[in-house]
Amino acid sequence: MAATHAQEAVPDPTEIPRKRAMAVVVLVVFLDLVGFGIVIPILPFYVRSFAVSDFFIGLLAASYSIMQFLAAPWLGRLSDQRGRRPVLVLSLLGSVVAWIIFGLAGALWVLFLARMLAGAMGGNIATAQAYVADVTPAAERAKALGILGASFALGFIFGPALGGFFASDPVLAVARDVLPAAVPVTQFSIPSFAAAGMSLLGVGVALAFLPEPDRLRPAGERQTLVGQFRNALGDPDLRGLVLAFFLVSVAFSGVTIAFIPWLADTFGYESEQAALFMTYVGVLGVIVQAGLVGKVSRRLGDERMAVLGGSALALGVASIPFAPTLGTLLPSLGPLPAGALAVVLVLPLLSFGNGLLNAALGALVSKSASAESQGSAFGVTQGAGSLGRTVGPPAMAGLYAFAFHWVPFIVGGLLLLPVLGLLLAFVRE
Repeated sequence: MAATHAQEAVPDPTEIPRKRAMAVVVLVVFLDLVGFGIVIPILPFYVRSFAVSDFFIGLLAASYSIMQFLAAPWLGRLSDQRGRRPVLVLSLLGSVVAWIIFGLAGALWVLFLARMLAGAMGGNIATAQAYVADVTPAAERAKALGILGASFALGFIFGPALGGFFASDPVLAVARDVLPAAVPVTQFSIPSFAAAGMSLLGVGVALAFLPEPDRLRPAGERQTLVGQFRNALGDPDLRGLVLAFFLVSVAFSGVTIAFIPWLADTFGYESEQAALFMTYVGVLGVIVQAGLVGKVSRRLGDERMAVLGGSALALGVASIPFAPTLGTLLPSLGPLPAGALAVVLVLPLLSFGNGLLNAALGALVSKSASAESQGSAFGVTQGAGSLGRTVGPPAMAGLYAFAFHWVPFIVGGLLLLPVLGLLLAFVRE
């Protein structure tokens, strides 16, 4: 018995390096997503500063996503061929350049150019997911992808909060005193430069601490973007997941792009108040993805967890425009009007649903792909998500600008219903 006990107590020699690698890639993604999150609360107001329709807010978001759609499968395949680490470093360096240009943009077309470059570099999410799959046993993959998702959510806690901070008058006053006169200091430029700084810090962390994981090298010839999608859509295990990623991204990205203008027009909020709401969503996302995903996955399985997450997300999205009406039943809470308090109470449904759904979809993709094609599989599904984020923002922004303000949220909820049908098919298998 003693010998058996001693044998069980011997640690796995690969456990510490694997955990260290996982921690470093989560940190790198977190730093990159903080930079991305910094510009979220300023983006709608940045577009409005050029005196154009709110429809251009959606177009700007779409320009990021179309480039991410084109780049994600290529970066995923490149990481299969050349390694995860160099692809992550290269994309982070590109993000540094993109955010600097974004902050210096003096014309709307320059803003679009910078956003497109940032989108191409944002395709590295597929590489990060493949990295996690490389260093994580299959049984723990949903939990690990949930932790990676939590780093996204943490980015949306600190990013928007920092964006509101760097856009505030006191920070801008300090920046005018310390920066050279040649550097423009505005509520848009300083947050953008801060985003570049976060991506640059990510480069340093990756170069210093991120190891290249052990993995199988892919066999066969390189495939084009079209070829990768054709193969994925021809694979019965991946076909439904590709479509699910697309529809979820159309719905969620469209609702997200409409949410900040809706806050501004409904409650008169500016970028600093909008940043607080986005930070709140990020806090909820961390709680869900770091604290609940692993437990729910073990209890329900990835397929049922996806159905639960999709149901909660659909309900939460469709409930947003009714929050002011629901708020008439609630008391005001200090400076927070009752309608805004109702929004605060509805948003947990979005974070809960989105956190469970994204982690479950990632785990299902990993299970459906062979060990040597993890990067390509994640690249294709993330590419489908990016295509959805290309379609969703301009479509929902157009509905917001030219129809009723509540329409994007109802349409977003309806788009999630066929996703639930696809996920229920996985449960029945």
